[in-house]
Amino acid sequence: MSDATTNEAEAQANAENTLYLDLKDGRVTIELRPDLAPKHCERIKTLAAQGFYDNTPFHRVIEGFMAQGGDPTGTGTGGSQLPDLPAEFTPAAKARFLRGTCGMARTQSPNSANSQFFIMFGPYPSLDGQYTIWGRVVSGMEAVDKIKRGAGGSGMVQNPDKIIKMRPAGVA
Repeated sequence: MSDATTNEAEAQANAENTLYLDLKDGRVTIELRPDLAPKHCERIKTLAAQGFYDNTPFHRVIEGFMAQGGDPTGTGTGGSQLPDLPAEFTPAAKARFLRGTCGMARTQSPNSANSQFFIMFGPYPSLDGQYTIWGRVVSGMEAVDKIKRGAGGSGMVQNPDKIIKMRPAGVA
């Protein structure tokens, strides 16, 4: 393959594995990691392409830890109509929960991830190998940093910031 063909193929692959998350303070670009969690990446892309995440709140936001959203009810108990996903936990040797890492929220059951996700504000080693990593913020982390924080240990947010729009790059 020529360099031009290689670059086109890379751009196509990058677009296929890129999400745009529009927040009140700007656009966040997320690189999907299907090499780590193919089922979770497919779910996020499917829901984002359907507009599922539009206007959903970041209902749980804890300073120095993470911002969690993707629940249309805003309670932390909701999800999509699709079935829950089997865990695709990543060994810490392969990927870790660092600033900008995107993971799937779940209940105590490892196989309960559905639509809720979180974006890390900083490293959190106790999550490594215990939750599914499906992507990472590659630009716009400053907009994530401005998401309204919650109160108390639960991080539940009163009048939370919402996702304006989230779409795969090819659909944006």
